[in-house]
Amino acid sequence: MLLKSELKRIATARLQDARLLLDNHRYDSAAYLCGYALELKLKYRICISLHWDGFPETNNEFNGLQSFRTHDLTLLLKLSGRQAMIQRELFTEWSLVSLWRPEFRHSRIGTQTQQSARTMIEAVQILLRKL
Repeated sequence: MLLKSELKRIATARLQDARLLLDNHRYDSAAYLCGYALELKLKYRICISLHWDGFPETNNEFNGLQSFRTHDLTLLLKLSGRQAMIQRELFTEWSLVSLWRPEFRHSRIGTQTQQSARTMIEAVQILLRKL
């Protein structure tokens, strides 16, 4: 089980990593990694909403909780209990990042520009503060 405190810590670290990648002209990896930062923070928020100590990590821990075993940011936002607030207050930022998928790791080099990666990182940073 990933403890709440660990989820929050990893989310922050992944966003910092994304910024370092952006600064070093690794735009595809920066955009990819900041999506994981948002995923982790949403899982942290789910734990808070459901009064869980941590988020399931193993097959046994996911037993009976299959709907939580996802990387789908839109579904995780629904499960977090923050969907209405995020879509009301941060619709633009959410729209920029909600299409992120883990499969982006297979994107061709050059898929993201400096500006698109920067915009995504900035949107994720705003979302992380609200979550």
